[in-house]
Amino acid sequence: MTEKIRITALEEHVALPVVLDAWARAGVPQIPQLGFGDDPIARRLRDVGGRRLADMDDQGVDVAVLSLATPGVQNLPAADAVSVAREANDVLAEIVAGNPRRFQAFAAVPTSAPGAAAAELERAVTRLGFRGAMLYGRTGTKPADAPEFDDLYATAERLRVPLHFHPQTPVPGVMDAYYSGLPGGVGAGLATAGLGWYYDLGVQYLRMIFSGVFDRRPGLQVIAGHWGEVVLFYLDHTGILAHGAKLERPLADYFRQNFWITGSGTVSERYLRWTAEVVGTERMMYATDYPYTFGTRPGGFPFLDTSGGVARSFLEQAPFTEAEKAAVGSGNWERLTGHVAAHGGHERAV
Repeated sequence: MTEKIRITALEEHVALPVVLDAWARAGVPQIPQLGFGDDPIARRLRDVGGRRLADMDDQGVDVAVLSLATPGVQNLPAADAVSVAREANDVLAEIVAGNPRRFQAFAAVPTSAPGAAAAELERAVTRLGFRGAMLYGRTGTKPADAPEFDDLYATAERLRVPLHFHPQTPVPGVMDAYYSGLPGGVGAGLATAGLGWYYDLGVQYLRMIFSGVFDRRPGLQVIAGHWGEVVLFYLDHTGILAHGAKLERPLADYFRQNFWITGSGTVSERYLRWTAEVVGTERMMYATDYPYTFGTRPGGFPFLDTSGGVARSFLEQAPFTEAEKAAVGSGNWERLTGHVAAHGGHERAV
């Protein structure tokens, strides 16, 4: 009898009161997708108890690595971002400590205050037992390869913890030039979950590579969702630029040595096969993008529905060996971050 695959899901979002309050003060739109109001998505974002655990059981997920919904604290003013990130991480640590068998967490880091971001990552890993951090591409209009973030990347490299990047809405100029003027609200959808999020973040990855972030920090590990945020599908084209950028390695090597890929709840076997071909199953992990892919919603798509056990059945039916499925489900995550579980704060104390 085949042993049950253990699934650790890495892109599982929460909305905490301290963050919602900060967003409201900053004038962030109070929409259900961020956790405001009484919409089912908003309620699921705020829940870290029975409803979430029941949904995890329904999906077939054993462990959820919790992270703030986009854009986290990243676009808050620096003074607010530092204090909100610290309080949010303390709350996340309490949630994990209350149920360490089912929950882990990614730290929130205040990138608008880069020095404090590195310090908060260090605190979250060494004192709270977090296994990495969730970032959101740009900080305002500042790209992820900006020199002031080098201390943050150096800290992640030294601690040997990954940085999971998540998309956010493109800058206003891009929104106006590319996505405005379309009928029926299509523009807003195309700019975000339809396409724009993934291009926006994929460009950040390429900027980090071409500006030498990974040549300076060769041990830095990044987790990319949504099957690589478009970039993997165009490596054969984009790779011709590597010589002009004077990279130390071929472009594809950065994705095979510095990146780990999840599908973020997109249950597409075509994308699964392509990702395995490009980076190998040893560089693939799992995520459901909860709660955005949970359940069928009006206007939703079947390949974005991870309810009813689909999250588990998709992996179990993948065209991989049993050992490869186990690695994708949780083995690669443990290989990447297990040293934190052995030595980190709350996980050690439980």
